[in-house]
Amino acid sequence: MRNIAVPAVAAALTIAAAAAVPAQAEKAAGDLLVRGRVIYVQPDEGSNLKLGTTAIPGKASVDNSTVPELDFSYFFTDNIAAELILGTTHHHVKAKGSPLGASVDLGDVWLLPPTVTLQYHFNPKGKVSPYIGAGVNYTIFYGDDPGAALGIDYDNSFGVALQGGVDVALTDKWSLNLDVKKLWLNTDVKVNAGLPALVNAKVDLDPWIFGVGFGYRF
Repeated sequence: MRNIAVPAVAAALTIAAAAAVPAQAEKAAGDLLVRGRVIYVQPDEGSNLKLGTTAIPGKASVDNSTVPELDFSYFFTDNIAAELILGTTHHHVKAKGSPLGASVDLGDVWLLPPTVTLQYHFNPKGKVSPYIGAGVNYTIFYGDDPGAALGIDYDNSFGVALQGGVDVALTDKWSLNLDVKKLWLNTDVKVNAGLPALVNAKVDLDPWIFGVGFGYRF
């Protein structure tokens, strides 16, 4: 909870400070809003492990990551926009509590989850404009390093996304953005640990993504 509370408090203080600035960035049909964010990715993972076809104890553990992100929102109407979210994250993976050991290093992997959401903006002409969104993502795993394993393979997969956020006008073009997303995504992982059979894992990553950044409206 501490990982969630600190960004939330910082976001609240930032909104309060921005609210004192007299500005208004009106969103309108045909506008393109480009944002740069820093995001904090916190996986909410769950997993099932098998040795061949036999279930074994243990779970996968994926660490958090902080990275830059770029996104583009196009407004079809004053209230409705589509957002394309681009970013890539790097994670360290372990298997914990399995017959392979208390904590086995499964190396590193990069995730590229391009995501498209359809948003509704509640107050597009106002200084403070909250929004909600929902959409889909396709997660690509690449650049994997197997760590202590002899080899590891991740399957790419589709998932769904929910989103909520707020834009706070700083000038008629610039705005502060705070954003939270929940992604539901999973992957099938095959690990060559030097055993007679592969270790198979179904891993639900399901990350929370907390973002803060600035937008410019064209």
